[in-house]
Amino acid sequence: MIEPRNKDTMSQQPIQRFDVGARLSEMSVYNGVAYLAGQVPADASLDMRDQTRQVLAAIDALLARAGTDKSRLLMVQIFITDVADFPALNEVWDAWVVPGHTPPRATVEAQLARPGWKIEIVATAAV
Repeated sequence: MIEPRNKDTMSQQPIQRFDVGARLSEMSVYNGVAYLAGQVPADASLDMRDQTRQVLAAIDALLARAGTDKSRLLMVQIFITDVADFPALNEVWDAWVVPGHTPPRATVEAQLARPGWKIEIVATAAV
């Protein structure tokens, strides 16, 4: 029989939080896994290809701060505002992702929080 965990038996490994704000952290690392908040483009005036490049660069930078990289992605969730932009997204994604290390991925059409944003990506990676 498995004993229930209590505060005496629970791991006391610290949670590392990066770029902590009032509403969210850009990334948390716990138990060898990096959890990234939704990454959005810095410049909403760009087309889908360039917004995607900006978001992927932000993901690369956060992963590097956690001591890992895109070859260790465990899962990616992508939100786009127009499914017609799916081919442009995939073009940039395919050039960025490490062959043989493509993570599970979901892409969903959604309304995003700011006008002009065409893409938001949430990622999880092994450290």
